[in-house]
Amino acid sequence: MRTLSADPAYAFGGCDVALTTETVGQRLRRTVEALPSREALVECATGRRWTYAEFDRAVTEVARGLLATGIARGDRIGVWAPNCAEWTLTQHAAARVGAVLVNVDPLHGVAELRQVLNRTGVRLLVTHLPLDGRDHPAAVERVRADCPGLRDVVCVGAPSWQRFLAAGTGVAARDLADREAALSCHDPVAIQHTSGTTGFPKAAVLSHHSVLNSAHVVGTLLGYTDRDRICLPVPLHHCLGMVLGSLAATSHGACLVLPGPRFDADTTLRAVARERATSLYGVPSMFVAELDALDTAAHDLSSLRTCVVGGAVCPDEVVDRVVTEMRVPQVSVCYGTTETSLVSVGLPGRTRRGTGSVGKVLPHLEVKVVDPATGVTASRGEVGELCVRGHSVMLGYWGEPERTAEVVDEAGWLHTGDLAVLGGDGLLTVVGRMGDVIVRGGRRVYPREVEELLFGHPKIADVKVVGVPDRKYGQEVLACVVLRDDRGTLTAEELGAFCEQRGAGEAVPRYVRIVDAFPMTSSGKVRTVDLRAWASRELGLLG
Repeated sequence: MRTLSADPAYAFGGCDVALTTETVGQRLRRTVEALPSREALVECATGRRWTYAEFDRAVTEVARGLLATGIARGDRIGVWAPNCAEWTLTQHAAARVGAVLVNVDPLHGVAELRQVLNRTGVRLLVTHLPLDGRDHPAAVERVRADCPGLRDVVCVGAPSWQRFLAAGTGVAARDLADREAALSCHDPVAIQHTSGTTGFPKAAVLSHHSVLNSAHVVGTLLGYTDRDRICLPVPLHHCLGMVLGSLAATSHGACLVLPGPRFDADTTLRAVARERATSLYGVPSMFVAELDALDTAAHDLSSLRTCVVGGAVCPDEVVDRVVTEMRVPQVSVCYGTTETSLVSVGLPGRTRRGTGSVGKVLPHLEVKVVDPATGVTASRGEVGELCVRGHSVMLGYWGEPERTAEVVDEAGWLHTGDLAVLGGDGLLTVVGRMGDVIVRGGRRVYPREVEELLFGHPKIADVKVVGVPDRKYGQEVLACVVLRDDRGTLTAEELGAFCEQRGAGEAVPRYVRIVDAFPMTSSGKVRTVDLRAWASRELGLLG
């Protein structure tokens, strides 16, 4: 029987940043009172701008519209739309009336939309006019008959949105104030769906306390003030956009800049230059695309003081390129899960490679690494499952107490399913998902470690490593690569020689497949389940 280590893999983030017990609405009101004339929101696609005073009035309009529609405390309000100003207005308005915002992936099809609406019991849905070949209003009409809980649908940019706002003019200010006064910071404020990289997304319920403090703590560590302008190309429906983007901005009086309804590298870089953004967010794949699109003569990025990378572990090579090619003084890497309001570990100001780390645990949170089989805390330096405890942990999965109990134990520890190593210096390194580990002939190969190695190859712009079936060894290592030169080539033998020169051992990929792009979620994360299935078919290893 294994005993507890004398040097356990446990860390506490301290109390350097005070937590808040405010609701999302209370925090916005305090910012508005302090900075009414400061710019709060810019929508680059339309040129619309709001000061904090104007933003507050617009949020109040939407909140009164919700009350006029009969939204009660705890009702679910869905938003199925690309990035737009009305997304953030609805987010804050729902919080003010005590409703629970359901973030619906704008790339969902009809079947997925129906499942999300019925699973969470959405009462009112905010959608958007057709964009990029996706007709959201038509899709909603196709599912309405199958969604008995859905009573009202309003479409941004359509007459229904104006009727919705007009109905709110009959709601007294006292009615809205009374609703807000009854709310608690521990009330649910959002149902955030997980990224779905390995299957259908799960519905995590987050409280005002969890999302607001995650935004407050990270914004404080990043040094945000009312002088900052945050360029946000990541989807608002994802935690990185909703929490560390939208709420971090309003919590610190910064301006949120939305470069476009969907991610485009050139559009994002132009928004940074035109709006003099001081902070740029993205997942690693977005920064890779921006680096490839970067033209220093056309894109003046001199206003940037930090870039924030989240949503997936960022390779050191990408961090290096952002620092040197974008000439950004610091790159801040954040790690977390949807179940922890996205962030639990961060390393503000990472400017050098070689750490391979996602940073140290954030204030007021605890982390530990445990043996996945026994649950016993591992020793520092050992690989195990990462667990997190503290204010950021979700209230649970919506309507699924048994599934919640599978990941949140009786002591309040969230078992993330990520494999990690906690070093003696307190730095945490995430080596992969438990389900993504490649077991080759009984030896464990961690895809993240192989990817870090392969990023050093001069021909590789991006890479994803997965395991594929093998009769002899059980699994083999496959590297799917995006080349820097789209006319170039890269063979398994060439890559093998590169890896062997660096002592890769079992990590040498047996197979290499060159791809133009990876299958992605709308938040920019690689869908490994789809990539693995595609690669196995390509290699004739299925069936």
